[in-house]
Amino acid sequence: MVERMVPDELWELFQRVVPPAPTRPQGGGRRRYGDREVLAAIIFVATSGCTWRQLPPVFGPSGPTAHRRFTEWTTTRVWPKLHRLILDELGSRGELDWSRCAIDSVNVRALKGGDLTGPNRLDRGKNGSKIHLITERTGLPISVAISAANLHDSQVLQPLIRGIPPIRSRRGPRRRRPAKLHGDKGYDYDHLRRWLRTRNITPRIARKGIESSARLGRHRWVIERTIAWLAGCRRLHRRYERKADHFLAFTAIAAALVCYRRLTK
Repeated sequence: MVERMVPDELWELFQRVVPPAPTRPQGGGRRRYGDREVLAAIIFVATSGCTWRQLPPVFGPSGPTAHRRFTEWTTTRVWPKLHRLILDELGSRGELDWSRCAIDSVNVRALKGGDLTGPNRLDRGKNGSKIHLITERTGLPISVAISAANLHDSQVLQPLIRGIPPIRSRRGPRRRRPAKLHGDKGYDYDHLRRWLRTRNITPRIARKGIESSARLGRHRWVIERTIAWLAGCRRLHRRYERKADHFLAFTAIAAALVCYRRLTK
């Protein structure tokens, strides 16, 4: 089960970003479960959507143990580092297409409230959060973020663009800016278009009352498919985490797994 959830190639990548295990005094304390066993347990929780206490004993570590390690690794930013490392591997193979990128968001109901939650007008005012993402042309997520459900999408565009890490290329320097950015009418603001142009990014954003969002369908369908890919991590169907960084961690895990599947094709 552990080897199936964490294949050798993924494990080799993870070892490059995980901090070393703390040393324990000799002759005392419980045995610390291996990082690979715990990583498999965390990925199972992310993909199955089960609670920590529902974690099957086949993995070895208990639910509380896996949750503690998840918290440790979240604090040390292991998940975004893993996502970036996989993007670097893809970029070095020429698998990333920077000619067109797309931006969008999806609402998630927050069952327990917590940081970065707010009333969702699309869900009868119930508490929720948003997952925001930017994908390259083929649909690989290159930047992710979360916000309260009542935050307008336009306010997250700049942080998302800045959040794109410098990613390796097959030839030349690292890259972090797409040539074009596609978005729906939620991003239709002149100041955003001007800001994108100052960064040499051509905006392709539908205009309210002028253009139909359907015209962008042949490019924007890619990010809709990516949102469906992320939904393969069932832990993102509902937000159970009160801490925003924990929910963002699951989002980064989902993005890393989407990119890893492309890496192994």
